[in-house]
Amino acid sequence: MGGDEEAWMTLGRASQILDNLIAAGKAKPMIVVMPNGHTSNAAAPGESAKGFYKIDMMTPDIFTGDMETYFNEIINFTEQNYRVKSDAKDRAIAGLSMGGFHSLYISANQPKMFGYVGLFSPAILPPQNKQSPIYMNLDTKLDIQRKQGYQLYWIAIGKTDFLYKSVTDFRNKLDRSGFKYTYVESDGGHTWSNWRTYLTDFVPQLFK
Repeated sequence: MGGDEEAWMTLGRASQILDNLIAAGKAKPMIVVMPNGHTSNAAAPGESAKGFYKIDMMTPDIFTGDMETYFNEIINFTEQNYRVKSDAKDRAIAGLSMGGFHSLYISANQPKMFGYVGLFSPAILPPQNKQSPIYMNLDTKLDIQRKQGYQLYWIAIGKTDFLYKSVTDFRNKLDRSGFKYTYVESDGGHTWSNWRTYLTDFVPQLFK
């Protein structure tokens, strides 16, 4: 997740990365679902009745909890239309920036759903004036997630990323609670060149 449903395919080169990893035997074949994280937009520019609208990252739905609340609709649609496995050990969720934020809170609120979690340069905390139940009691939810168990919790960020401090604070929180995770720190900032690398490194670790 991160951006609209086309971002990972175009800017992220996800299809090429996945195809190459699978062809090289470095990743298992998998179904990848890339939703539009902005729930107030029906689809990417040019793909809905809104036409070619100007992209705005701060849409009205940001930090409302809508994406996390209705995420199960994506799961249900996928399970009804594709032959997929439904165990946590056969599911992964990952995203960049705001998509990393969604991945963090979806996995924390539904700790039995995903065995693999990838946070690429993630936003961590909502603004103080956003009080969705989805964002409340994060420490308690993370502790439940820790006790539930998972295969991989993977965090990556660039040294000059503007979210570096908040990710460091989040890691300190995880360390204090004994929440195990894998951390990758790269050069650079909040850029697609980093996120493509993170995807390339993250995917081979899935479904082992």
